[in-house]
Amino acid sequence: MNKVNRQNAEHYIWGDNCEGWRLVNSPELSIINEKMPPGTSEKKHCHKKAKQFFFIVDGMASIETEEKIYHLEKHEGLEILPGIKHRFFNLSDGTIEFIVTSNPSTLNDRFDVD
Repeated sequence: MNKVNRQNAEHYIWGDNCEGWRLVNSPELSIINEKMPPGTSEKKHCHKKAKQFFFIVDGMASIETEEKIYHLEKHEGLEILPGIKHRFFNLSDGTIEFIVTSNPSTLNDRFDVD
């Protein structure tokens, strides 16, 4: 076993200058620490198999589903079940930091929708 942190985790850039660090990356489980600058968002999508849990570390985020828009503050989370169309975005004027846990991994299990 090895300790994991941002310095030794796989780092990547996605979307409009958003960042991610893969803390756990296996077919069964994915745990990612992500940061999103103000005004950024991801495309609406769904997963056929993966269940996801988003936990806000800092800032205020919004998650849009087919039902409604959820506003999450620091230390709040939301579980998204497989098949639920969703979009994570930052409407605030500050950067948000969050942890997203996916079980199983979302590798080859993401489907963008309109």
